[in-house]
Amino acid sequence: MIHPDTEIRFISDEIGYGVVATKFIPKGSITWVQEELDQVYTPVQVSEMKPLSQQMIDKYSFRNNKGNFVLCWDIAKYVNHSFRSNCLSTAYDFEIAVRDIYPGEELTDDYGYLNVSEAFKAIDEGTERTTVFPDDLLNFHKEWDLQLEDAFVQIEKVAQPLKELLPFEMLEKLRAILAGRQEMDSILNLYYQE
Repeated sequence: MIHPDTEIRFISDEIGYGVVATKFIPKGSITWVQEELDQVYTPVQVSEMKPLSQQMIDKYSFRNNKGNFVLCWDIAKYVNHSFRSNCLSTAYDFEIAVRDIYPGEELTDDYGYLNVSEAFKAIDEGTERTTVFPDDLLNFHKEWDLQLEDAFVQIEKVAQPLKELLPFEMLEKLRAILAGRQEMDSILNLYYQE
């Protein structure tokens, strides 16, 4: 489920639609949680689908570390890619804002950690990276971990409207990480090798 202070908007002809903040979302906010309404399909299930359904899975889902396809039930499926993403996935089935997100600003992910099957050229953002590769997690996980660690310290300092969707065990793990009793798991744990 995507953060409630968001809506879908048309971004541009080149990009299409995206998810935009309707209110200020501070750094450390949980911006998405994988929960029971999201659909998870195995590769075998996808291979048995009709071609149009397979196209929709390819366009709107991401692959988890088991190689399964996760299709978000809400507007989260419209979160676009950016090499300067303001949200990052964690190893805990939720995403977090790694910087403040302002009203009218698009929420973005770096598709490099979503286990893409094939490389693709992204929109030029003036960054060194211009292409998303299937092995980006192997190459950039340390950089993303630093961003996550910096944002994690804000988790208990900001309102968390999605907190109730986190399982009890996950909340306990987060408390242990924030108290310094446990290290944060690396985003590298999301990696799936075909």
